[in-house]
Amino acid sequence: MSQTQASIGDALAATVPMVRTLNLEFDEITAERAVLRLPDQPDFHNHVGGPHAGAMFTLAESASGAIVLAAFGDQLSRAVPLAVRAEIGYKKLAKGPVTATAELGRPAADVIAELDAGERPEFPVRISITREDGAETGEMFIWWTLRPNA
Repeated sequence: MSQTQASIGDALAATVPMVRTLNLEFDEITAERAVLRLPDQPDFHNHVGGPHAGAMFTLAESASGAIVLAAFGDQLSRAVPLAVRAEIGYKKLAKGPVTATAELGRPAADVIAELDAGERPEFPVRISITREDGAETGEMFIWWTLRPNA
């Protein structure tokens, strides 16, 4: 695990209680991709024995937050990243551990250029949720903004 990845993972675990509650694991965090895993935990199962939809939503949202921090962490002195809206689709039954892989939907440089121009940029993050066999069980889009500091 890289120093940046460890720092972002530690920061999320320290500031977002649900990350600790769900025991999320950080497999990869770069400015291009974030991969987080939700271990199979009976305390967070739904009525069919898989991870609860709320746990999968939190996993995916946390993966999106990790990539946003990796891509825009150097902008935190002048802007606050905020989730604006989210959409999730559950495609297949999830069983066992699940993994969320997040990718930015726009080049980070374009987002920073808008911030430099005095705008409040918005950008999507796509997250794929998969089972251990690789089947995609869900897909989430979260739109983020970088709100300039006053």
